[in-house]
Amino acid sequence: MSRGSAYDPHRPARRPGGRPEEAPRYRVLVHRQYLGHWGELVERVGLKQAQQFWDHVSRTPGSPDPIASISLLKGRAGRPKGEGWSRTFHYRVSSSARIDYQYCDAYTTGPEGDPHPVVVILTVNYSSH
Repeated sequence: MSRGSAYDPHRPARRPGGRPEEAPRYRVLVHRQYLGHWGELVERVGLKQAQQFWDHVSRTPGSPDPIASISLLKGRAGRPKGEGWSRTFHYRVSSSARIDYQYCDAYTTGPEGDPHPVVVILTVNYSSH
C-alpha cells in the first residue's frame, strides 16, 4: 500500500460524531471507493457502534474488541497488502454491517517520508452474509 505513484486512493475516515476525547494512536483511512459507505455508517448501525469501531481501530487495531466480533480473513483476502502490514481483520459492527481493515505501524508515503501508524479500511459491507 505504499505509494508507487502520485495516485493515492485513501482518504481520512473521520470519527463519527466528532473528535475523540483522547488522541488516536493510528490515523484511520478509508479507500475512496467506500467513502460513501463510511458516511452511511451512523445511519446503518447507530452512533455508539460507529464510534466504538473507530475508537477500537484508532487505538488497538490488532487486539480483540471486548464487545464486537473480530476475525482474521483466510486465504488471498487475508494476505497483507505489503511489507509491514497486518493481515486483514473482519470486524462485525452489527448483524448486517462488516468492515475489513489492515494496519501498519510504520507507514510511509515514500522513501523520504516519516513513518506513522495507520489503519486502512479496505471494505465496508452492509449486506448479510
